[in-house]
Amino acid sequence: MADDGVDIEWESARTANLANWEDRVPLHEVAYGVDGLDDSSPLSSVVRTDLLALEPFLPGGSVSALDVCHLQCHIGTDTVSLARAGARVTGVDFSSGALTSAAALARRLGVDVTWVETDVLDARAAVTGDFDLVYTSIGTITWLPDLERWAAQVAALLRRGGTFYIRDGQPALYSIDENADHLRVRYAYFGDGRAQEWNDASTYAGDGTVAHTRTYEWPHPISEIVNSLIGAGLQILRLDEHATVPWRFSPRMVEVGDDFAWPEGERRLLPCSFTIVARRPLG
Repeated sequence: MADDGVDIEWESARTANLANWEDRVPLHEVAYGVDGLDDSSPLSSVVRTDLLALEPFLPGGSVSALDVCHLQCHIGTDTVSLARAGARVTGVDFSSGALTSAAALARRLGVDVTWVETDVLDARAAVTGDFDLVYTSIGTITWLPDLERWAAQVAALLRRGGTFYIRDGQPALYSIDENADHLRVRYAYFGDGRAQEWNDASTYAGDGTVAHTRTYEWPHPISEIVNSLIGAGLQILRLDEHATVPWRFSPRMVEVGDDFAWPEGERRLLPCSFTIVARRPLG
């Protein structure tokens, strides 16, 4: 359970979150199956899913030969997958340990990726060049208190006519008590600027535990997400909601292919994830 509604300065929250994410790196190297990204399975399951939704909106229907910026890339499994799909990729993350792991993975696979260590909220100032595609997926924006600033980074990184794609957990899912024996709302759907404080030694993937257990997240309703992108000057091309999510949010969830969903009788009651495709206008 989280403490819902905590007043905390961004720098303090960021420091706590960074310590937690540094602890996750060795755990996620195992849980993400980085050794499985070989020639017989060149793309992560996340990227395989995302490309199906994204490619109809891309020039030539592919990421091949596009300049791509992957925000909040973590240990790089999805970043190197985009590169193996033919893109020229820059991966951005605030964790030095995650980027060290990502760079080692890229070297092992013989993939050329540029890595940039920075907060996503400062990405435009830290990243060189502009991009045909800015990509983020999945489990990203709940860690950010300011979506207007986030969307401004996205828009500034895009070339005119460039595409933005996000897949993330649906905010309604994050309002649910993950440990209840039925669908029960427990946490705030609408944000008020305050954080949710968590104290949890586990992570969403794998069986290990972290030493730095305290983290902070911020609820953002779907309207805030969409309106932040519109406010940054992007055109929304498509918004979809989905019944699955690529991690077991609740112990009651069941496996559906590479993803997880509520039991069959509840699956139509609540969205689990969303995707947005947006574009920076040519004019």
